[in-house]
Amino acid sequence: MGEIGPRARAFLHTLKAAGQSYWQVLPLGPTGYGDSPYQCLSTFAGNPMLISFDDLVEDGLLNAAELEDFPEFPTDRIDYGPVLQARQAVLSKVCKRFARRAKPELKQGFDAFCAENVDWLEDYAEFFALKEERDLRPWVEWELELATRDEAALKRIRKELAAPIRHAKIRQFLFDRQWRRLRKEAHDLGIQLIGDIPIFVSHDSSDVWANQHLFSLDDRGFPTVVAGVPPDYFSATGQLWGNPLYRWDVHQESGFAWWLKRMRHMTEMVDIVRIDHFRGFAAYWEIPAGEETAMNGQWVESPGHEFFQALKDELGDIPVIAEDLGVITDDVDALRDAFDLPGMRILQFSFADDLKPHLKPEGFPENCVVYTGTHDNDTTAGWFWRQPGVSNTETEAQIQAERQAVLEMVHTDGSQIHWDLIALAARLKPHTAIYPLQDVMGLGTEARMNVPGRMDGNWAWRFREQDLRPDDLKRLRDITEWAGRL
Repeated sequence: MGEIGPRARAFLHTLKAAGQSYWQVLPLGPTGYGDSPYQCLSTFAGNPMLISFDDLVEDGLLNAAELEDFPEFPTDRIDYGPVLQARQAVLSKVCKRFARRAKPELKQGFDAFCAENVDWLEDYAEFFALKEERDLRPWVEWELELATRDEAALKRIRKELAAPIRHAKIRQFLFDRQWRRLRKEAHDLGIQLIGDIPIFVSHDSSDVWANQHLFSLDDRGFPTVVAGVPPDYFSATGQLWGNPLYRWDVHQESGFAWWLKRMRHMTEMVDIVRIDHFRGFAAYWEIPAGEETAMNGQWVESPGHEFFQALKDELGDIPVIAEDLGVITDDVDALRDAFDLPGMRILQFSFADDLKPHLKPEGFPENCVVYTGTHDNDTTAGWFWRQPGVSNTETEAQIQAERQAVLEMVHTDGSQIHWDLIALAARLKPHTAIYPLQDVMGLGTEARMNVPGRMDGNWAWRFREQDLRPDDLKRLRDITEWAGRL
């Protein structure tokens, strides 16, 4: 499934050679059921499954010979179940012997890491150890005293599960150490990392378990209302995400302390923070728990202005990208513009007849980030040749009209539509242009990362180095230079 070690650092050099200065990544947290990076077990923790075994060998925590029997897996898709099981076995071995194998500087680093991150690490490590011992069942299915965080019960498990709790902390330390090494390499090459923070957190997470008063839950911990979006381009019944919603009144009373801690942590991990579902800070779609679709919901206002003012007062003008996609109303635009935040423009959404001028390519503002597509879109090639009703709600006539509008704008026959739209994005007014790697490689629907609203089969596409051809890298650099973005 990839690692954040030598090959990731080598990819930074590939980006540099191609004239790129940003690498945007999906959320980095440990994933739960469904393997979605937008449904993590913690908003603060890193995904230990991305820890590099090569770097562990370099640190003396693992012998190269111990990896000789590591199973081989598909190179183009991630087979999550077996992969996670195999990687977990190796990491468990590393954690068990950390005390005797780690060098003094590693042990000192671990102690410092635990001290610096105590405000979230303790809760996460206890949550993860409990979850592992209970066959990964959601925390609401645990014993009542543990689900409700009875202090006597927690004190008992801290003794009983001392070893797995410590192992969870070691994995977080190793992830943090390797990620910081990757980030330093990026900075040395003049490349900035763009991270991604989902507006909502997973119900089955240490965040909700440890902070139940901050979410709309019943006395047993089940959500009373959940998050999603109304019917849209992707689904005629909307998207039912199922995340618990915030009790914004409680957050506001605390001065948004939990959110500020979350954002501060992100700025320590990445250079620019993409805030997913930004419109939820103006108003969010509230769906009664138990609904089977997202259709029967309502818009509820959020204290977005107060939050972003508190964020600015606490952390200053941190670099943020506001993901302002979906049902965008005037209040969303006003909130974004009040804090001078760049929004997003997606070329795949910009060729319909009924769009407002500022949503069409020639009307994109300078203070925004233009994408050919995102992780939720089909690849550009897949989108251009799409069929009606397949992961979209369009008719054949609408698709043909958009296809013709694209061809008239780029003045080609569409045979290399991915390069046409990359070049179009590069020459438009937005100050930043980002391209999914699948578009640079010219891949079709088979390489799509996510279909919103689909419960399985997502997040499995895997990049193979040999498929990114030198000619593609040269062409990307040439377009970047031609557009004055080098």
